[in-house]
Amino acid sequence: TARTEVMFGEPGRGYIYLCYGIHHMFNVVTNTTGVPHAILIRAVEPVAGIDIMRRRTGKSAESDYTLTSGPGNVCKALGIYTRDSGISLLSHRIYIADDGFRFKPKDILATPRIGVKYAGDDASLLYRFIVKENRYVSAKRS
Repeated sequence: TARTEVMFGEPGRGYIYLCYGIHHMFNVVTNTTGVPHAILIRAVEPVAGIDIMRRRTGKSAESDYTLTSGPGNVCKALGIYTRDSGISLLSHRIYIADDGFRFKPKDILATPRIGVKYAGDDASLLYRFIVKENRYVSAKRS
């Protein structure tokens, strides 16, 4: 469809769509042109621009880890919208930078996916990667 076309394009682009007509979802296109793979960014740990993120989200508590926990909150805090879909993640507007920091493999966990019951058996695949004990990791719904 026109909405998903960006996933079939070149890797390193943002694929942003609206979920339930409410929440923007930010994905990173990751495969070669013609192969539709994208990774949903479910949470980020903010290190800069926190005051701007609070203004965008209306949140004020410094210890509120929901600021960027959950894919809808990520987009709201970072000011990412569907109009950004297709943007190069090497642009000045939205980019992914490598500061050299690496997590130890023991600190990365693979868990079942969230919110994809419709995927049947594939919903239990360990395709959700999280940083162990990170407070910003979006919670698993019961």
